Amino acid sequence: MVNLIVELSKYLMILLFACYTLICFTVFGKNRSEKKQQRILRKQTKLIFLIHLNGFVVYLAVLQTRQVIITWAMQAVLLGCILIVYKYIYKRASWLVVNNMCMLLAVGFMILYRLDPDKAVRQYQIAVAAVVITLIIPFFIHKLHFLDRLTWFYAVAGVGLLLVVAVIGSVSYGANLSITVAGVTLQPSEFVKILFVFFVASMLYRSTEFSQVVKTTVVAAVHVLILVASKDLGAALIFFITYMIMLYVASQNPLYFAGGMAAGAAASVAAYHLFNHVRVRVVAWKDPLSVIEQEGYQVCQSLFAIGTGGWFGMGLFQGMPDKIPVVEQDFVFAAISEEMGGVFAVCLLMVCASCYLMFLNIAMQIRDRFYKLIALGLGTVYGFQVFLTVGGVTKFIPSTGVTLPFVSYGGSSLLSTFVIFAIIQGLYILQEDEGMAYGQGNKRRGKGRKKKKAGSRKDPADEA
Repeated sequence: MVNLIVELSKYLMILLFACYTLICFTVFGKNRSEKKQQRILRKQTKLIFLIHLNGFVVYLAVLQTRQVIITWAMQAVLLGCILIVYKYIYKRASWLVVNNMCMLLAVGFMILYRLDPDKAVRQYQIAVAAVVITLIIPFFIHKLHFLDRLTWFYAVAGVGLLLVVAVIGSVSYGANLSITVAGVTLQPSEFVKILFVFFVASMLYRSTEFSQVVKTTVVAAVHVLILVASKDLGAALIFFITYMIMLYVASQNPLYFAGGMAAGAAASVAAYHLFNHVRVRVVAWKDPLSVIEQEGYQVCQSLFAIGTGGWFGMGLFQGMPDKIPVVEQDFVFAAISEEMGGVFAVCLLMVCASCYLMFLNIAMQIRDRFYKLIALGLGTVYGFQVFLTVGGVTKFIPSTGVTLPFVSYGGSSLLSTFVIFAIIQGLYILQEDEGMAYGQGNKRRGKGRKKKKAGSRKDPADEA
């Protein structure tokens, strides 16, 4: 009976997730009214809870403990609270972004409960705290109008935090990544990347003259060099690519972009020769089977898991994702591919792509150049982090040790992703308010023109 439930569950989950993903890319069709869009998005919301429930039905059938029901109920309540709060407090928020955030969070809860129930509980607790902390952020983004003037605060705070980690940070997997404050372990680079985006946006918002670009580049290089010195190369790559994209869009100068990419390529070669940590990952990427007993073990196990799962997966609790080292963090995508299937994994990537496209759409629509650059920068941070994670898991690129936002286990990563999405929601609300004000202004001007025209026709002097 259990095997039948598992088998039926995996196909149902794939079908539901495929429907959810399809809505992400079709809800805003040209001929759809706003009311029809809202109805479709409500159906998408229901799919989140059905997918989440489907996974926990399997867990209940396999584990047969009351704790499964309690865990499911607590997680479902959290997802419901997020949706309700955004619906009634931030009525102009992007419902699709909220849905995607909850969907990714639900997938993360499901796979973490499969891999390590204790870590799933901790992830839930962190998520609750993150929701409480970040709910106020859209309000601040909408009301505070001096964020573009805190340029050097962002720079000093970011560089200071990275230096603290480089000097006294704890070493994890060969890199200085975290510090412990009052018993709480934090990875400051997850939050510094947000400060970094604000710094670059405020600098390039003021000017894109050569002298300003040089100043911005020097400070950006300091961030990246400290991360390289700490051997946190995944974060260094995210900072570098984010800066290059923001610089190119702000300046529209292809020479800056070409020069920066050339410098980045040279730095990558230097890092390969300077750090054994980098050489190990490159060797594991080039030919993991030749070093399967050592450097290539993690990558090989990841590829075996993805290949074993195929298109439709083995089913929850039917695979062996625990054979992959650090599977809950860096390689969670491989566990999803093995047990939930390649179709499910592709849909997951499409949902991430939907988030990225929404970020870019907000960046294009918003009129304020400072906020436009922030939306672009945070979108690049999110999109490139997904690329690095999935690229490393599938051996498309060397593994960089970054997490899959909302899905992987990690307190700092989860909290920083909530912050990014909350900022984006604040920018979306700001853009919606600007659009309404602009439309009302045009309407008033149109009425004025109509009155003037009507008056001229009735004016006897004009007729004479």
